[in-house]
Amino acid sequence: MARTVWHSTVGKKTVMAVSGLIMLLYLVAHMIGNLKIYFGAGEFNHYAHWLRTVGEPFMHYEWTLWLIRVVLVVAVVAHAVSAYQLSRRDIRARPAKYVHARPRASYATRTMRWGGIILGLFIVWHILDLTTGTVHSGGFQQGHPYQNVVDTFSTWYGDVIYIVAMLALGLHIRHGFWSAAQTLGVGSRRRDRALKTVADILAVLLTAGFIAVPVGVMTGVVS
Repeated sequence: MARTVWHSTVGKKTVMAVSGLIMLLYLVAHMIGNLKIYFGAGEFNHYAHWLRTVGEPFMHYEWTLWLIRVVLVVAVVAHAVSAYQLSRRDIRARPAKYVHARPRASYATRTMRWGGIILGLFIVWHILDLTTGTVHSGGFQQGHPYQNVVDTFSTWYGDVIYIVAMLALGLHIRHGFWSAAQTLGVGSRRRDRALKTVADILAVLLTAGFIAVPVGVMTGVVS
């Protein structure tokens, strides 16, 4: 039954919607956590340490964090694979161009695919930069996330990569939230306007919240 659902277009869209909502919930929590950097190094580093001790003593050190990571990896992979397969299926279904021009889609809709690629590349860079320290500038300090974040956003390329990715994220959320609602049967003619408003608000708040961190470093508010 699971295989039948996965091979159907509706099944793939449902996987995309559910995995997208899981990532959205994580992004909201992640943004709130990131903004703790404005309360100083002690507060931010304490928060980072707390993430590794959540659930103790029932959960061992970092077990909860790794559980979250596994769920996120599964969600990202499921989202990307279903998006790619749906895209290929759409192309195969209509290899020739439309005889009549289709209505112009929104900018967010037209950039969903490229936005997904940008975000996928950003996730890899972000992990190598602030989790493993592989590409980190200024000398990665294990257990000192505040200083690592300041180091990253003290470079022009760190700011550019992050801000471009967050703008792509905003566009992705703006269209993706509404699309997920339609797929899961929440949308309707009466609710469409409200859902689009919620999507716009989420996109703006998350984009602004994430970009506030490099802006804080660039302006010297966070140093």
